[in-house]
Amino acid sequence: MKTKPDLSTAKLWNISFGFFGVQIAYALQTVNISRIFQTLGADPKALSFFWILPPLMGLIVQPFVGQMSDKTWTRFGRRVPYLIVGSALAVIVMCLLPNISSLSSIFWVAMLLGTIILMLLDTSLNMAMQPFKMMVGDLVNERQKTRAYSIQSLLVNAGQVVGCVLPWVLANTVFTTEGNGETAGIPQNLTWSFYIGAAILILCVIYTCVNVREMPPKEFAEYHEKPVDGEQSKENMFSLLKKAPAAFWQVGLVQFFCWAGFLFLWNYSTGAIAETVWGTTDAESKLFHEAGDWNGIVQGIESIAAVLWAIAIPRFKNRKQAYVVSILLGAIGFLLIPFISNKYILILPYIMIGCTWAAMLALPFTIVTNALEGNSHMGTYLGLFNGTICIPQIVASICGFGFMWVFEKHLEHCQLKELRKNKYIIMEHSLHCGCFILNMRDLCSQYP
Repeated sequence: MKTKPDLSTAKLWNISFGFFGVQIAYALQTVNISRIFQTLGADPKALSFFWILPPLMGLIVQPFVGQMSDKTWTRFGRRVPYLIVGSALAVIVMCLLPNISSLSSIFWVAMLLGTIILMLLDTSLNMAMQPFKMMVGDLVNERQKTRAYSIQSLLVNAGQVVGCVLPWVLANTVFTTEGNGETAGIPQNLTWSFYIGAAILILCVIYTCVNVREMPPKEFAEYHEKPVDGEQSKENMFSLLKKAPAAFWQVGLVQFFCWAGFLFLWNYSTGAIAETVWGTTDAESKLFHEAGDWNGIVQGIESIAAVLWAIAIPRFKNRKQAYVVSILLGAIGFLLIPFISNKYILILPYIMIGCTWAAMLALPFTIVTNALEGNSHMGTYLGLFNGTICIPQIVASICGFGFMWVFEKHLEHCQLKELRKNKYIIMEHSLHCGCFILNMRDLCSQYP
């Protein structure tokens, strides 16, 4: 088995450039989904159920895309066809999502349509996202993988910045009138953010498709453990899981607590910031949408911090050291959030959380793909590894409703102001080498 040659910096960037557009779309979804459903009238206590869909679709779609693309050989490549289909579908759905209220004025119909559209968006984004990770595994040698995934992390976070701050920028430049041009509760700045994000997504994906050449079967066979003649072995996912390297499970355990924590952050942060900083719980008020826009700003700053930290990660002597430091910085940031009521001071913990986010995007896949170097089932394994991202979010979504009930029932007489002044919960988790850090933001006087 031959060693893959080094790739130029430009080629490393080209492989992941489309991820910039995909992440803009993903950031718009992540930051604004709770806000959109609350604006439509969803009960904040039920938000966690809507958040089951993104990781559930990822758990189903990404292993499927990985396994199918391992067996796919076309004139366009093996990963690119899935990238094209996923991106095209995502663009259509992104244009529909902010217009849910226009599709129906009946509450339950709007909720049902919103759920279906959200499911389709999650499916398409997962289909578009997975090929980028797999192309790094296919085309980049072990020595360059840390750099390749750091570039990918940088582009992901740059896309995250754009997606997070775009609604705020439009609100303060284009839609500056009173009420922000609201139609049926959905601000126009948010609607146009999705349109612009869809346009950027398709342009970035086209760039990658034009500038990246995947290996044909014979060339691929020279760099991987088994000859590839268009057919893969008939091993199923369960048998592959039994043969997964130890790093797959070790890193997966760390992933569980990290991604569960971030799910709560994405789910409840808009409502938390609205009540703590702006003093409102009215999801249709101008103040609530100002809080939603500011939530995008602090998460955008988090992503800027992640971009800078991604540049610093390769400078660490070893990957484990970088992983530990990054997670602990984020854990401290999580612990600070419940006690901050000034919107500008709130930037500090999000910068620290950004360090964890950068490491979560780059290091796990570097460690796992190096452990799988030369394996002809790389795509399937990376799809399965995505389960360590999706499963903790599903668990957190299911548990979220129970946590809300516990806090509402058993902390009603709590005397701590920090625990009484918010109707939302932010739980943040970090784990490394047996260290489990749990931070919880809750509300005693939750719901009347």
